Amino acid sequence: PSYLDHRRSGTQRPRTDLQMTDSAPTGDTLARLADTLATRRPDQGGDPATSYVAKLLSKGPDAFLKKIGEEATELVMAAQDGHPDRIVSETADLWFHCLIALTHYNLRPEDVLAELARREGLSGLEEKARRPAQ
Repeated sequence: PSYLDHRRSGTQRPRTDLQMTDSAPTGDTLARLADTLATRRPDQGGDPATSYVAKLLSKGPDAFLKKIGEEATELVMAAQDGHPDRIVSETADLWFHCLIALTHYNLRPEDVLAELARREGLSGLEEKARRPAQ
């Protein structure tokens, strides 16, 4: 069965690639995860033969960007189905693959959090109007 088949059937796939010492969700969870992902970079000794993250990173942006697209689609499907547990699970998958992208570009979740903090308190319409024209 494929990765998607496992998720649709409700079975959990094993998470052996990243083992964090503190599983309690805190404000530091993203930073700890980013630290772990950084060790999976092939230029930091990450082995594509033994690490899913190193494998994606070694293939370059097309590989992890494709996964981001897939995970975003799966989140949309879960939301349309109205299953809160799947919405959370698919959001976690999407965030995880976005963290891989940040790792590739030498960025950190703190960079994203700083941008969110900068936008906090602005109306969405005001924030969008402030963006440079593309």
